[in-house]
Amino acid sequence: MDEVRELADKALKVIPERVSHYAPLIGVMYGRITIRNQRSKWGSCSGKGNLNFNCILMLTPPEVIDSVVAHELCHRKEMNHSERFYAEVLRVFPEYWKWDKWLKDAGTMLMNIMP
Repeated sequence: MDEVRELADKALKVIPERVSHYAPLIGVMYGRITIRNQRSKWGSCSGKGNLNFNCILMLTPPEVIDSVVAHELCHRKEMNHSERFYAEVLRVFPEYWKWDKWLKDAGTMLMNIMP
C-alpha cells in the first residue's frame, strides 16, 4: 500500500501542474482535482468540472499523463467522444493517438501490478 501512497503523493504534485498548463490552452476552467487508485479508468471529468486521475499514471511516460490530462480537460467543452471532441484534443495535443495506443497496450498490465 505504501507504493500506492507514494504514487498518489507524486501525482498530487505532477498532475495539477499539467492541468494548469493545459486548461488555458483549451480555454476551460475546472473544479477539484482528485487522485485515486482505480482499476479501470485513467481519468474522468464530472459535469461540474471536477477531475479525477489514476495515481498509476505516475508509472507512465510524461506524454501519457499529458494525453490523459488533455483528454479530460477537453470534456469541459464536449462531454462526449465526438469528432469535435477529438478535434479539440488533437489541437492541443497532436500526438494524442500515439500515447493513447501506448496506454491501451501497457495500461492493463500496469493496473494489474498494483494492489
